[in-house]
Amino acid sequence: MELNKLESQQASCRAYLVIDNQSAKSFDALKLDLVLFQTDGIIGRRFALDLAPIKVKKRSVKLFDLDGVKCETIGSFLINDVMDCKAGGADESGCMDLLALSTRSNVQLSK
Repeated sequence: MELNKLESQQASCRAYLVIDNQSAKSFDALKLDLVLFQTDGIIGRRFALDLAPIKVKKRSVKLFDLDGVKCETIGSFLINDVMDCKAGGADESGCMDLLALSTRSNVQLSK
C-alpha cells in the first residue's frame, strides 16, 4: 500500500492510496483503523477506512477525503489496527502482516 499523494480541495484534503495486491486472494473486506497525526505530532483525527473490494493480482487506486483538514497540517498516518479483513467471504487472519507500506509524499505511512 502506497500513500501516493495528497491533494488540497476546497474544504478538505484528498489522499490517494495505491493498492497493489500481489496475493492469490481477493479481499471482500479490508477496513483499517487509521490515525492522522498533525505535523506537530498531535493526533488530529481517527477514522475507519474501507478499502474493499481488492481483486486478485490487481493494482488499484483508492482515494478518500478528509473534510475540514488542510493537507499541509498532516504529518503522518498510522494504521492502528485492521478492523475487518475477509478473503473469499471468510475472516482472514494476519492482514496487518500482509500490508507492505510506502509513500511518495513527505507524509509518512506506518503501522
